[in-house]
Amino acid sequence: MSKRIFDIFFSAVGLLFLGWIILIFYFLASLDSKSNGLFIQERIGQFGKVFRILKLKTINPKSQNVSCFGKLLRKSKIDEFPQLWNVLKGDMSLVGPRPDISGYYDVLKVENRKILELRPGLTSLASLKYFNEETLLEKQENPLKYNDEVIFPDKVKMNLKYYYNHSIIGDFAIIWKTIFRN
Repeated sequence: MSKRIFDIFFSAVGLLFLGWIILIFYFLASLDSKSNGLFIQERIGQFGKVFRILKLKTINPKSQNVSCFGKLLRKSKIDEFPQLWNVLKGDMSLVGPRPDISGYYDVLKVENRKILELRPGLTSLASLKYFNEETLLEKQENPLKYNDEVIFPDKVKMNLKYYYNHSIIGDFAIIWKTIFRN
């Protein structure tokens, strides 16, 4: 089974079973933010191509702070469910490096650029390791510097390892770990 067929099948099944949950939380996010409950942002995709990622809105547009409801969505990762549509469209894969904003993956050099040959994913070993990245960064004196010098290079290393070793069986294992993480 090819990775793309795997992605199409499981994202379609995911949307079929989770679609009603996405709709309910979309309406709740709309009420919470008093705006469209969908957050759309440009991210860097496969081969450096820019695409628009979908998420449920977690930030109050007036205060620019994460709302209490938004914290629940982020902690549970429900805010990421709309990305099943990105997978179905072919912008993303179920498993692969998490897509980043411009200025990170798109400026990688030499061998690290191989990561851009992969479709970005909903989950990865790096995203599992840094599941609580936001909390980790909040504890740092200089969060941006810590991200740029510690977290991001580690993610690149992990994603490059995935590039050289990925397989459908390995993807199933990563999805399993994502769903049943402790």
